[in-house]
Amino acid sequence: MATIKELREQAANAATEARSLLNQAEGEKDEARAADLETQHDKAMADYDSAIGKAERLEKLEAAEQRASDHADAEERKDRDNKRPAVSGLILPKEGEMDYRTAFHEYIRAEGQKGSMSPEARAVLDAGKQAVEHRAQTTTAAAGGYTIPTELLGLVTKSMLAWGPMYDPGITTELATSGGGAITMPTVNDTAQVVVKHVEGTTLTDDGGSDAVFGEKVLNAYAFNTEWLRVSKELADDSIIAMETFLGGLLGERLGRRANLELTVGDGTGDPNGIVTASGSGKVAASTTAITFDEIIDLEHSVDSAYRVSPMVRYMFNDLTLAAVRKMKDGNGNYLWQMGNVIGGVPATFNGHNFSVNNAMVGLGDGVNSRVMLFGDFSKYFVRKVGTPLIGALQDKDFWPGFGVAGYIRFDGELADAAAVKHLALAAS
Repeated sequence: MATIKELREQAANAATEARSLLNQAEGEKDEARAADLETQHDKAMADYDSAIGKAERLEKLEAAEQRASDHADAEERKDRDNKRPAVSGLILPKEGEMDYRTAFHEYIRAEGQKGSMSPEARAVLDAGKQAVEHRAQTTTAAAGGYTIPTELLGLVTKSMLAWGPMYDPGITTELATSGGGAITMPTVNDTAQVVVKHVEGTTLTDDGGSDAVFGEKVLNAYAFNTEWLRVSKELADDSIIAMETFLGGLLGERLGRRANLELTVGDGTGDPNGIVTASGSGKVAASTTAITFDEIIDLEHSVDSAYRVSPMVRYMFNDLTLAAVRKMKDGNGNYLWQMGNVIGGVPATFNGHNFSVNNAMVGLGDGVNSRVMLFGDFSKYFVRKVGTPLIGALQDKDFWPGFGVAGYIRFDGELADAAAVKHLALAAS
């Protein structure tokens, strides 16, 4: 597998090639040749996106592994390496004895018939089941429900982050809670208030005109599940390690897609108030299918300068929109999209700001009144996460001789200040 450095070098080479092809296309008088050059440019940029995506996923994985290593004490690391459930008060096997993961796999291979399992495996499996309600990554089903190896939860979480960006704590403000009770969030926009000059000997004005106006928004905890994912006995027998990786990625993708979708375009009625839905109107384009550089500038300046200087300010649009705006230039002939220092890990920018690609948003050509671009301070969007994702495994008559795995999460999202993030929409007609 390529290293992060190699992937970033591949991306840098692809971006350089794409820029050269686009410059050639602009100076080409032969329309067919110009079209061919633009097609080659698009392919080079697809290679760039692929390499950058792989590098970023690898960086996230390494960072997660490093955090786990830094924060786990010696005993916790020992338990994790042995794949034992981290259950308080449970007597776990000693070093060299059967661990939970091995017992779980033996359970699968025995088609749920505990009588066919070794006494050691049954003891370890039953010990984990007794404490099932204490573990975040377990099923609460009755007969046949067992906790699953803990590494699967890590795979799910990693995959969910890859399907962001709205679930990524690096984009928004994350609130992690253990319970799901409603959280009242006070809001205020004081950017229009001014401080007046004081005149010596005069009494300060006290007419209420300068009072701060507070509002409130509520963060709830909406639940979503993947439904049961059926796993055949043959797959469990023939490819047990690959199966875990497969399941972790698949469940994570399902949960991640739904979380990102809700946090992007949810309407706030029985589900999160998505960032697109909650954003204020910044600019309406003249066209029903395209946007211009001037309209992008208008969008940016529709956001108060107090928010534009935030370190969390960024653009957001889907990949089709990015493909179109990559070819745009400013008034000085500079491309709005700049690749940054790929090898050094400096991200690409758009019009001088960071940006996120979010395919839950609509793109250019997807219809009228489409909100195709966002800009603003995304730290004003709060994502409330309740606990960690729940992962459960079950084997009974409905799944036999295979078994079922499912995922479950609770979260909510709300924009505290609609003035902080604005959208650029296509014309109605």
